[in-house]
Amino acid sequence: MTMLAKDISLHLSGFDLLRNISLEVEAGKVTAIVGPNGAGKSSLLKVLTGDMPATKGAVYLNNRLLTQWLPLEKAQMLAVLPQHTLLNFSFTADEVVGLGRIPHQTGIIKDKQIIAEALDWVDASYLQRRFYTQMSGGEKQRVQLARVLAQIWQSSALGDQFLVLDEPTSAFDLSHQKLTLDIVRQLANKGVGVVMVVHDLNLAARCADNLVVIDGGLIVAQGSSEAVLTETLIEDVFGVKAIISEHPITKRPLVIT
Repeated sequence: MTMLAKDISLHLSGFDLLRNISLEVEAGKVTAIVGPNGAGKSSLLKVLTGDMPATKGAVYLNNRLLTQWLPLEKAQMLAVLPQHTLLNFSFTADEVVGLGRIPHQTGIIKDKQIIAEALDWVDASYLQRRFYTQMSGGEKQRVQLARVLAQIWQSSALGDQFLVLDEPTSAFDLSHQKLTLDIVRQLANKGVGVVMVVHDLNLAARCADNLVVIDGGLIVAQGSSEAVLTETLIEDVFGVKAIISEHPITKRPLVIT
């Protein structure tokens, strides 16, 4: 099944932030969204996840309108990591990740195991007892990533699961950028549908099954990274002259500016 945006538009304060966008996020696939600043990428994620209602059109989750799912039902199938997460309480990493288990009724013992495994997956086991407010920006981001992973750790009887990430690697060093992309790929291989906003075109090309380019609130191109990432498109959308080569290891497109 899928998460589907059908002909959605978003009009706010006299501006058309999204215009007649249709997008299908398939279970088991990685959809990467790229585009210049102000193109509408984060607005699209907010509409997809129900954080912001569309002015026109509809969003479907597993063949039902997103609004027809009860909040706890939706939370078992859809986990969201926003670009910025404000949390100023003195929670430990364990407690922050444990927030992802609230939609489930698996018990303290099972939840404790899942929390530990999620932190280990994002290379943050050493943060288990540390207060969130005392962490670096990258550490906070990894703990938040563990939280959304814990939320969809086990499959749901309600339908396929989806993970939505808004610039998940923005605060990470190179090793943790790679780790995040590896996690995304492993989740997709397990059947989770992933949709993520990425600024770095090379990171997007590396992980995406479907690469979506947004400009001015419109989808201007989508498909495989090989089909989408052309020198003409990059100059038209980003205003940058680029050379497209082949990555020597991944064989995916390599954008050189």
